[in-house]
Amino acid sequence: MITEHTSNDPYCFVEFYEHRDAAAALAAMNGRKILGKEVKVNWATTPSSQKKDTSNHFHVFVGDLSPEITTEDIKSAFAPFGKISDARVVKDMATGKSKGYGFVSFYNKLDAENAIVHMGGQWLGGRQIRTNWATRKPPAPKSTQENNTKQLRFEDVVNQSSPKNCTVYCGGIASGLTDQLMRQTFSPFGQIMEIRVFPEKGYSFVRFSTHESAAHAIVSVNGTTIEGHVVKCYWGKESPDMTKNFQQLCSSSSNWASDFDGISVTVFWI
Repeated sequence: MITEHTSNDPYCFVEFYEHRDAAAALAAMNGRKILGKEVKVNWATTPSSQKKDTSNHFHVFVGDLSPEITTEDIKSAFAPFGKISDARVVKDMATGKSKGYGFVSFYNKLDAENAIVHMGGQWLGGRQIRTNWATRKPPAPKSTQENNTKQLRFEDVVNQSSPKNCTVYCGGIASGLTDQLMRQTFSPFGQIMEIRVFPEKGYSFVRFSTHESAAHAIVSVNGTTIEGHVVKCYWGKESPDMTKNFQQLCSSSSNWASDFDGISVTVFWI
């Protein structure tokens, strides 16, 4: 954020992990009004050159990071496995603190595979880290934009269910639904306690360790494309004890979930 008093309005730089996500954001946000003012969005340039495009490189998700772990820490930890094109710890924009996960990109696929195999479960700082192939939220499909699908907002979603509810319903995956697919999709948002998949019906339930992690997952995954299908994410149906009754929740929600498409759901603009 550049907020010094100058003759120009304040401005900022937003860095994305992949070029395609930045391009989608530029197209969607340029000319949009924020706090009553129309914003201008364009590619950022440096005196030398633009940031290297790593969209075709091989990206590793690194989870369960200790709060003190920095980008340089994970870069140093993964450097022995091969040449790294990019690395970063994801931080909360409001607080500047680590969100507990990050990404490491390699030029070579074999290097990335070796890093995933050998670094999973290793200690970095005060915690054992998790590693996996990174999954990305793709730009919204044209059909979604044309249907005026509105982006969910975390502040609204987190208050739509009780703080004890940590379960996410994810539906609309008509083929290719597996436990591993759901784990890869949702693991960037927090610790997953349990997953239940119903491939024949195209939906699953994912229970997180915290209500906030589940809310972030709903906001980020809803409306994205998984295995060629645009998915819908909502709060799982609440029960008196979400931890003990998770299996019962999935069974009892079978009829409820199959009829979910007929329910009107309110969503919000950012």
